[in-house]
Amino acid sequence: MEGVEITVEEEQRDESTQELLQHLPTEIGMGGNLLYLYQGFWCPQVSIKGMMLFQQHFKAQETDLILASIPKSGTTWLKALTYTIVNRSHHSLEKSPLLTNGPHGVVPFLEFDISSRNQFQEQDNLPEPRIFGTHSPYTALPCSVKDSAAKIVYVCRNPLDMFISYWKFSVNIPKENEKHLSLGDAFDKFCQGLHGYGPFWDHLLGYWKASLERPDKVLFLKYEDIKKNNVLSIKKLASFLGLPFSVEEEKQGLVEETSRLCSFESMKNYEATRTGTGPLGIPASAFLRKGEVGDSLNYLTPSMVSRVENLIQEKFQDSGLSFCLPSAFQNSS
Repeated sequence: MEGVEITVEEEQRDESTQELLQHLPTEIGMGGNLLYLYQGFWCPQVSIKGMMLFQQHFKAQETDLILASIPKSGTTWLKALTYTIVNRSHHSLEKSPLLTNGPHGVVPFLEFDISSRNQFQEQDNLPEPRIFGTHSPYTALPCSVKDSAAKIVYVCRNPLDMFISYWKFSVNIPKENEKHLSLGDAFDKFCQGLHGYGPFWDHLLGYWKASLERPDKVLFLKYEDIKKNNVLSIKKLASFLGLPFSVEEEKQGLVEETSRLCSFESMKNYEATRTGTGPLGIPASAFLRKGEVGDSLNYLTPSMVSRVENLIQEKFQDSGLSFCLPSAFQNSS
């Protein structure tokens, strides 16, 4: 009887969700996909129901680890690093489940991979600490996440490289009833905040401010910093998670081994990457392109770069958050 009641309840909730969606503003995003304006952010059609279910049913545990990001900002890398750090005492790196399951296989997305009330309840039986990924803005996280001792790690990327990675990803994914936008049209959409979980600026600022208010709960990482000093970033992440590397582990080179296992070169060669699929059935290989800092300069014009620089100055003014854009990287090299 209980199962029938849950089914009826879910059907009623689904009808309510469908009705809500009919009244939300919509736009076509930079990826050519349909976006809904939900709680101040543009949520992709493929994940908006999942985001609502996440808000309604997810019950955070005190030891949970939530890995947050806006798409194409280092999500796959953060999942690999965090999973390896947390599970390093359970199995050798040579036998890591990362190799056969991939980062997205061992760290599920709360909006994509868990799609019903029953599935959220099933997560209660996972061993601690549970690790989940999300693209949800900070303001959209369930109260159980924000009010508990669960820790949040947020990774961001400079907007120029993030945009190109997102656009390339969108262009390379086959679409039905959606068209691929040109670089110029997609860039205009990006600057308007019309992309998955955008606006970019607001998404970052939500987690940035939370990290300043509660540095023990929210760790804010920059993709470029991880690239610049991977070993230092891994140690910083491990310490924040409450799992610092011991002196003996450091002497054994475990930090460097973790860095190598989770490098882009290694992840591209995982069996899971070569033969498996990621979220939404997308080939796992599509989630790893180049991972380089500054690749966006091969595609963007000086006027485009200038436009983003002006937006950064406007949006992040007085926040304390800043970016070293690829143009600056090139000039210093």
